[in-house]
Amino acid sequence: MSEYLNHIFENFKGSEEELIPILQKVQEEAGYLSVNAMHEISRFLRIPRSKVYGVATFYAQFRFKPKGKKHIMLCRGTACHVKGAPRILEEIENNLGIKEGETSEDLEHSIESVACIGACSLAPCITVNDKVHADLTPQKIEDLFKKKKSDKK
Repeated sequence: MSEYLNHIFENFKGSEEELIPILQKVQEEAGYLSVNAMHEISRFLRIPRSKVYGVATFYAQFRFKPKGKKHIMLCRGTACHVKGAPRILEEIENNLGIKEGETSEDLEHSIESVACIGACSLAPCITVNDKVHADLTPQKIEDLFKKKKSDKK
């Protein structure tokens, strides 16, 4: 078992009720839930792997692939949708060569859609890590990710 999991488990008693807090802590530490981590959680809590996997897949907060160094969250809220979020997503995907829900092979970028980022007056918008990029257009997206696109040439 990995050292970081041992460190996490030290703070828990090992009861089934701790499953979600443990999943959250593991994701906070590792950035995602690996198959190995879920197996170790299953052993620690003495519950079937299927239970761990079932809970982890039920909640949208959990991810099963690592995030990119630059994690892009596209707002799909009403204001952003009406003002062009689908076109913005298409432009991001075209510029980075990955689709929503994916992480680039070099682990540089990942794209995720979220219900709302709480910046409706700035629609359409995205966050890259914690920085908000607002009032987006396809040209602004191309400018934002220009370096990545030119790397492919």
